[in-house]
Amino acid sequence: MASIMEGPLSKWTNVMKGWQYRWFVLDYNAGLLSYYTSKDKMMRGSRRGCVRLRGAVIGIDDEDDSTFTITVDQKTFHFQARDADEREKWIHALEGTILRHTLQLREAETGFVPSVQDFDKKLAEADAYLQILIDQLKLFDEKIKDCKEDESRRKIENLKETTCSMVESIKHCIVLLQIAKDQSNEQQHANGLISTINPVDGIFQPTLDTPVVNTTMPTQTTLPTGSGPSGPSSGVTSPALIPLPSHSVPDFSYSSSEDEFYDADEFYQSTTSPKHCIDPSGPAAAQPLSNEDTALKRPDTTESLNSSMSNGTTEADPFDSHDDRDDDGEGESVEEHKSVIMHLLSQVRLGMDLTKVVLPTFILERRSLLEMYADFFAHPDLFVSIAEQPEPRERMVQVVKWYLSAFHAGRKGSVAKKPYNPILGEVFYCHWDLPTEAEEPSPPTETISEGPVPWSSSNSVCFVAEQVSHHPPISAFYAECLNKKIQFNAHIWTKSKFLGMSIGVHNIGQGCVSCLEHDEHYILNFPNGYGRSILTVPWVELGGECNISCSKSGYSANIVFHTKPFYGGKKHRITAEIFAPNDKKSYCSIEGEWNGVMYAKWATGENTVFIDTKRIGIIKKKVRKLEDQLDYESRRLWRDVTLNLKLKDIDSATDAKHRLEEKQRAEARERKENEQQWETRLFHEDGECWVYDEPLLKRLVSQRQ
Repeated sequence: MASIMEGPLSKWTNVMKGWQYRWFVLDYNAGLLSYYTSKDKMMRGSRRGCVRLRGAVIGIDDEDDSTFTITVDQKTFHFQARDADEREKWIHALEGTILRHTLQLREAETGFVPSVQDFDKKLAEADAYLQILIDQLKLFDEKIKDCKEDESRRKIENLKETTCSMVESIKHCIVLLQIAKDQSNEQQHANGLISTINPVDGIFQPTLDTPVVNTTMPTQTTLPTGSGPSGPSSGVTSPALIPLPSHSVPDFSYSSSEDEFYDADEFYQSTTSPKHCIDPSGPAAAQPLSNEDTALKRPDTTESLNSSMSNGTTEADPFDSHDDRDDDGEGESVEEHKSVIMHLLSQVRLGMDLTKVVLPTFILERRSLLEMYADFFAHPDLFVSIAEQPEPRERMVQVVKWYLSAFHAGRKGSVAKKPYNPILGEVFYCHWDLPTEAEEPSPPTETISEGPVPWSSSNSVCFVAEQVSHHPPISAFYAECLNKKIQFNAHIWTKSKFLGMSIGVHNIGQGCVSCLEHDEHYILNFPNGYGRSILTVPWVELGGECNISCSKSGYSANIVFHTKPFYGGKKHRITAEIFAPNDKKSYCSIEGEWNGVMYAKWATGENTVFIDTKRIGIIKKKVRKLEDQLDYESRRLWRDVTLNLKLKDIDSATDAKHRLEEKQRAEARERKENEQQWETRLFHEDGECWVYDEPLLKRLVSQRQ
């Protein structure tokens, strides 16, 4: 798709001048990013300089969400957009332009056009090399730790540094290979369109009926491939319509003043980084704009939202058991997912904390992380049956059974997506009606007047979650069943890391199952999550060793979520052992797949099916309708984002997400200015744990008194 993009960016000039405002025009067909000192100079054709994009490489600083670089012709240009969203638009357009002209150059020189299979082969090879290097880095760390001689340690550290550089190079090659594969695939399906495109060194000059939008924000204007009705007139002559001489695409990138270049090597050796040198007048890309320019489009959600999000509930049924993910087809485009991951990979380095990365809106899962934690209770009957077991031995077995059943419900599609990052103070309420003997939810009994979900019944499992901290991101959640006198309190701090061809999520925190009738408390922790093969066929797995223990009874369990070995092996494998007090030999061994069938081998020699996740039905949670929710409840808070994602209106979804994030930042600034501390709504900190304010245990003790 041919397009021209234009808008303001700040460009790093040098240490003395810092960031300077420039007006940029991206010509997709010419493969050229031109810049001018102002929009008026652009209209007069007075170009300050240009960046030739053929063979260029884009870089992103992980510590700043608005800057990026373009390295080409042995020069590195530094740019600053107004915010992360604006930077994303520019990078997306630049990557497509760079790839097209780099590919066309290769085809022109060699006459070779690689097939999709060629790309797949090279991707698999690069993936294998990357994993080998990552394994070598781990060995280097071990050798450095054990090495006692300074000279040997320095040599190993030098080797490690070289290997790290190779890892980065291969990672970048993988990104470019995948982009090239996608572009090649598109071109093979659009030969008629490709044949009309001008040569690389030509300047695209659209006809006078080409619609061109001129705004102070980056804009992309689709250029027609054939004749048609004339487009809307902007009233201003577009730069695309100004006749340009053939030498407008130079052999090399240039600037009218050579001191405007900031060499890449010099940048990394210098103590003065562009991002720390602020123009006294402020970044020009953030110059005041008119209200019309800065206003964000808000989707009209009044009527359509209620009908879409309530999912057919009626006045007689005040709850919504619909899951928005039910609307997601299994045939989601993996190619689309790859483009998302490529965007992510272009921003990150090995071991980098992904909480600093701004993810594009279309990778989102259409629900909050707080709601995702409710999946731990997708089988509420297994949870409450813990309290029904007569002996500590059986209760520990049932705790393990509930725990191992809690992970498969969180994934509905083959393409992994990320839930919304909860906003500080956001809460989520829901409940489950327990099934009867006929495996149908029991009829609702009289509602209770207190507890975390007062509109549920005493026989329901109630759930509430709150985002209690933003830095670090900590979520606390609590569940209980009044009739069974059982409760669960937990907190999780998620820490994401980039691991080469994987993304790892470290779940820091713990949970506690409390059987109040027996005064037993089972302490447990959570496995880590991994997104694997993120540039081929992405899949999710769990990994790590988890433990469950009860100090009163002395029973314990050890559970290992096995990650798939690089060569061979099965996915999603778990092994577990349950121990009696002071015993070194387990009385129950479990193995299988956490999203499939798990088998138990008992000390008696008997073998049984422990859990079959394919056969046990998921009980849907019940959530109040949107109009009954508080403003800070998850579904109501994120409703504009969710609705626009369902409508596949990514721009409006991004705007809605941006408004929420900006509101959160503004409130944080206000608290800081007023020297106010954030006060949580439902949980409080108790040592290293977050505890629900009014747990069932506390209420029962109060009633007895």
